[in-house]
Amino acid sequence: MALKKDKQQVIGEVFDEDRLRTFLDVQAPAGVDPDYHVLERAYRGMGAENFATFVGLFTAAGRNLEARNTAGQTLAEVIAEHRRAAPYLQALAHHRV
Repeated sequence: MALKKDKQQVIGEVFDEDRLRTFLDVQAPAGVDPDYHVLERAYRGMGAENFATFVGLFTAAGRNLEARNTAGQTLAEVIAEHRRAAPYLQALAHHRV
């Protein structure tokens, strides 16, 4: 028996600032850096334009762009080899202090 998807994938969704801010409240699993977790979720759930806006909100909230995953890598290091990562990497680089 095939399982039915419970939600339809939304492509090209544009988030307003209030919606983007909700990503700042995402709770990380035990043992995972909360800042890394939030960044990774945003990267996986947003288009590049929304992500760029989110990174500005993230840094304005005092969050750490250099947070590391359990393997010791930053988000930039993890996504550097992804085919479509260039605009995401640019957003991260633009907001580094």
